[in-house]
Amino acid sequence: MATTDEGEGVSGPLLADGFLEDRTYQRKLADAALETHTLVCLPTGLGKTTVSLLVTADRLAGDVVNKSLLLAPTKPLVTQHAEFYREALEVPDDEIVVYTGDTRPDDRADLWSGARIVVATPEVVENDLVGNRIDLTDVVHCTFDECHRATGDYAYNYIAERYHEQARDSLATGMSASPGDDEEAILEVCANLGLAQVEVMTEDDADVSTYTHETSVDWERIELPETVIELRDAINEVIEDRLAKLRELGVTNTSKADVSEREIQKIQGQLRDLMNNDQSEGYEGMSFLAEVRKLRTAVTYAETQSVESLRRYFERQKQAARSSGASKADQRMISEPKVREAIRRAEDYDDLHPKFRRTRMLIAQTLGIENGDRVIVFTESRDTAETLTDFLGEHFTARKFVGQSDTEGSDGMTQNEQQETLDEFRAGEFEVLVSTSVAEEGLDVPEVDLVLFYEPVPTAIRAIQRKGRTGRQTEGAVSVLLAEDTRDEAYFWKARNDQKRMEKELRSLKSMAGEIESELTQTGMDEFADAGGGADASDSADADGSDGSAPHETGGESVAEVGEVTSEADDAAPETGDSATTSQASGDGDGQAGLDAFAGGESGAGGDAAPADDTADRDEPDGEVATASADDESVEVVVDQRELDAAIAKDLSRTDGVVTRLETLAVGDYVLSDRVVVERKTVSDFLDTLTGDDERSLFEQLTDAARYYARPVVVVEGEDLYGERNVHPNAINGALASIAVDFGASVLRTTDADETRELMATIATREQEDEDRTVSVHGEKSSKTLAEQQEYVVASVAEVGPVTAESLLAEFGSVEAVMTADADDLMAAEGVGEVTAQRIREVVGSDYDG
Repeated sequence: MATTDEGEGVSGPLLADGFLEDRTYQRKLADAALETHTLVCLPTGLGKTTVSLLVTADRLAGDVVNKSLLLAPTKPLVTQHAEFYREALEVPDDEIVVYTGDTRPDDRADLWSGARIVVATPEVVENDLVGNRIDLTDVVHCTFDECHRATGDYAYNYIAERYHEQARDSLATGMSASPGDDEEAILEVCANLGLAQVEVMTEDDADVSTYTHETSVDWERIELPETVIELRDAINEVIEDRLAKLRELGVTNTSKADVSEREIQKIQGQLRDLMNNDQSEGYEGMSFLAEVRKLRTAVTYAETQSVESLRRYFERQKQAARSSGASKADQRMISEPKVREAIRRAEDYDDLHPKFRRTRMLIAQTLGIENGDRVIVFTESRDTAETLTDFLGEHFTARKFVGQSDTEGSDGMTQNEQQETLDEFRAGEFEVLVSTSVAEEGLDVPEVDLVLFYEPVPTAIRAIQRKGRTGRQTEGAVSVLLAEDTRDEAYFWKARNDQKRMEKELRSLKSMAGEIESELTQTGMDEFADAGGGADASDSADADGSDGSAPHETGGESVAEVGEVTSEADDAAPETGDSATTSQASGDGDGQAGLDAFAGGESGAGGDAAPADDTADRDEPDGEVATASADDESVEVVVDQRELDAAIAKDLSRTDGVVTRLETLAVGDYVLSDRVVVERKTVSDFLDTLTGDDERSLFEQLTDAARYYARPVVVVEGEDLYGERNVHPNAINGALASIAVDFGASVLRTTDADETRELMATIATREQEDEDRTVSVHGEKSSKTLAEQQEYVVASVAEVGPVTAESLLAEFGSVEAVMTADADDLMAAEGVGEVTAQRIREVVGSDYDG
């Protein structure tokens, strides 16, 4: 690329003249990223997106067939990147497309085919890859923004795998200000994305230091009022009582309320061992442990958030305890006298947490005495964000910024509302933005004078992301509020120590690029390069002729990312059941479930666990059904796109000889042939149907399945069907009997998603290859054509099915002619043998005996 003098502008193919300021460190990073698959590490606010854009421009220049894909974890961030690319590149605006779940699937396919640059959320691209709506053959540059998310089962990992398999000339770039807490975590990200080298620029580098300013960090210690301490102590007494019961079961030696998360994980492991041995103590203990986790969350609300947040939390728990099918842990906790007294005292408390007043004082000092313009306040909890916004609104112009999902008693913000709020904040229309974690990563939030942490976050990555909102153009300030003698202090020191270690690791990684490349190769990086037509890990993607082408351990232990938005799909899941599942792959943008993790984690609480909602960016069903055509060389599995939250569809798409296709199925979750449809239920889902908690009961679903398919199958996935919930075994047996006898459906048990996938692949292969059956999606459309109604009538006779119905109607020309034909004539139709013909005649010609 051509450049002008330092600090002026960058010019080159596809670059808008003079738009980009020429910064040496950005050009160096872009040159390195053009050589091979690269992790680019650069402090927040210093232009990681510009580095990616420079690489994209170079890779797209000269070939209109080439495409670029930029992935970002949230819709606002996608929109921001797209706007930046349209301004900075000489590419027609309609060839730079935004690709999110707000766009209909059919429209996305058209957008993809006509685009040169696609800016997208990863869940949508993952969905469309699973559904074979798009392929990545022509993508010559794929950027993974905020790539530290590439752990666990996050969508980035699947996309990277498919990208390196499909692309004819692949080049991947990962971007993050904070790629991991240690070398192992960074290497994991690189291995998951197929990155071969790490390029690091820190604020200590001469090329970078010119553009950074000192950021001071002040720690404000807050003393809790006596009433809050009494509330906390009352709840802790119940925790100690439940831990004492666990001690009696022999799974722990402690009954202290401040038990570490490591000890809780140890207890959970021992209880699982007891459950696996079918010992009742395991189930009893797991229920007590679930209660401990919930009470620990309540303590965290009281100590670190506000009594108002505690009230809201307890109200949700009371509602859960009243619901049908409520867990024993829910019911026991709410009926506990000490908890009931704590709830009463919380309801009577009319004061604010002292953090509220300290927040107001710090903002007044920044905006008034120091003549500042803008402040961001970060908090883990949407409850706190809303209460704090109302409180600060009495003194300043303040707005909240929260995720898109609705939670109990709280409406989320739409993408347009989020964008409007950020635009108004940039324009100076209000002074204080009170945000949950949705504003932590990457968003072009303007330079602010103060970043205030309402509570510390227990990971270095999130602390760095938050701090990056200040200190860009001028000196910035960060204040962290710490409630004394609470988990606040432990989390703060944990994040601080992790941050120091991460900075040390980055400096170390910067000086050992060769060793990193060797390490990556040893951990399987070359598997990506060998899988398809992409660039080799150690060679370059030579496009232009150049030389290169869960919540886990807290309280002082290792902490996984918690409460962190991972996608528009996860903006704010409320607490459900006895757990809120939070991880980088399935997080909580607003900290309702995230605060559970902040409190020491509730995931893995055993039988009462319920997964966090992860559907916001999935394709919304529109009620249509379609017929999928089977590939001549592969078996096909049609997947209801509402099933994409499970990993089964992705795993099926990876299975040799299996092609997946997404449809909005009116009947079933998976279609394996013209006669086999599968309803998949986890053990929790299955039990929900018995207790009335399911939106649409299994028996309603089976009524439709049996109407349209000759061989409906119910897969019950998971262990401990009889012990997970307080449901009588007779009720479970009765349901299973009804499924088999009343609906004629097969009931198959699997222990996990892997077994379910293998089972469905086996059935699909048997049906389509051994039995030579096609894949045909049935179901009731909004209106049937005459031909469809005729096929439906014939298909329902003696369960001949839709394929045979079409054959019979083609042979005889009308429903009447089919019904009056004798057995010999019926056998003239293709696919109708003697048995089928006789069965049809028996149904049509026999006297009715009701």
